[in-house]
Amino acid sequence: MALSQVPHAEVVDRIRKELDEFVGEKMRLKANMGRCKIIERDGVLEETHPNLFVVKVEEKRNRCRRVSYSYADVLTKTVELSNPDNGESLLPWLM
Repeated sequence: MALSQVPHAEVVDRIRKELDEFVGEKMRLKANMGRCKIIERDGVLEETHPNLFVVKVEEKRNRCRRVSYSYADVLTKTVELSNPDNGESLLPWLM
């Protein structure tokens, strides 16, 4: 069955389960914030919750902040998660 034929709830659940395995791992986060503003930061996946996940990102001047996104953001490609070392997607089946 093609990814487009799978109900969105099942895809979101699969994204959540796969991200559970990456808790504590470094990742590169690329988020489309709208109005041609795209942020790209490295961070560590801190927590996963039923509806969202939290990433601790590195800011300028050695500051850190926590950002959260929904799994639907990953599904709609508003947020892309990749390996910071080689640039490969953490969820290649979603491409």
